[in-house]
Amino acid sequence: QSAGWKARATRGLPPTYPFPMRSDLALLFASRAMRMFAYGAVSVVLVLYLAGLGIGARRIGLLLTLTLIGDVIVSLYLTTHADRLGRRRTLIAGAILMAGAAAMFAVTHDFWLLLIAATIGVISPSGNEVGQFLAVEQVALADVAPNRDRTHLYAWYNLSGSFATALGALTAGAITQSLSYRAVILGYGGLGIAMAAVFTRLSPAVDAQQHESAGLLSVQKSRGVVTRLSALFAIDSFAGGLVVQSILAWWFYRRFGLNPATLGAIFFGANVLAGVSALAASSLARRFGLLNTMVFTHLPSNVLLLLVPFMPNLGLAITVLLLRFSISQMDVPTRQSYVMAVVDPAERTAAAGITGVARTTGAALAPILAVPLVGGTHDWVPFVAAGGLKVLYDLLLLRSFRQHAPPNR
Repeated sequence: QSAGWKARATRGLPPTYPFPMRSDLALLFASRAMRMFAYGAVSVVLVLYLAGLGIGARRIGLLLTLTLIGDVIVSLYLTTHADRLGRRRTLIAGAILMAGAAAMFAVTHDFWLLLIAATIGVISPSGNEVGQFLAVEQVALADVAPNRDRTHLYAWYNLSGSFATALGALTAGAITQSLSYRAVILGYGGLGIAMAAVFTRLSPAVDAQQHESAGLLSVQKSRGVVTRLSALFAIDSFAGGLVVQSILAWWFYRRFGLNPATLGAIFFGANVLAGVSALAASSLARRFGLLNTMVFTHLPSNVLLLLVPFMPNLGLAITVLLLRFSISQMDVPTRQSYVMAVVDPAERTAAAGITGVARTTGAALAPILAVPLVGGTHDWVPFVAAGGLKVLYDLLLLRSFRQHAPPNR
């Protein structure tokens, strides 16, 4: 069967799996698609919605930051305890928090109530993963995939998410033209409820084997690797947090006066390109290795990001942004696969959770700085800071781990 997986991978096809595994994989891919559709939709309208409620730029930045800080706290607890609590229960809890946050955002204009909902719920201002979902799902996927097929499976997993994010952004733009920003927020909550229903259909095989894993935050044998990776991922994510999709949408709105439908179309194209780029990562990793693929595809995308605000017109700004997205996600499935490969198998869920929380923490600190800048006269600063810090991350990652090759690709 392994030979069959390998043959399909070399033809650019996803691996095949026995029926019980296929059922769980289909449900995990479906939940990923629903979630990323919701994230893509809300990220286009979130800042515009809050601004429409009369909330100022500094308060919006604070709210976005506390949204991500809340995700950090909830995710750190749930992911480091997921194997004991049960992965299915952990995923259901996250979906309920997602629906609850959306309900509060839809029914109140009070800043402090919104702040509470953002802190304890699950809202994605970036269009990217937040909460505990990614860590738990990618470990469940790793448990059913042979080592050499893991990157390929993650590539398809990320492709499905990117396409869903793209459709969500496009749909949000269309909905706001005919309905309202609030309709998008309500749809976000509805998808949270649908995800909870999907997670109840997962088989017991998704839950972890009972491993003994003592030590701080359920990581002991892999603590050194996880600590170094977490520090580097936090730098990268802080940089990305300066230009999350909500902030990019607001930047285009302020700089060029674009309406939500046009913004949705731009981010539809961007996320489609990002998904295709993620799919290409698997074949590159087989040839050049996970670490080299992570670094040398990420570097040019960061240079392109830095150039966006210096484009003299809308057409060039969109072109450079789309070029950036066309190679920006090649590091994602390789990064996920690398983490799974270099940590102890018994500590994968906790390691994925901790590194994911590090990324969310880095991203959480950025919007409170970036939103006032984008809303002022120095709207180019977040792009330059983001591009420069991401280049620094790439170089530090290569230096720190070039001698730490995983046992597989």
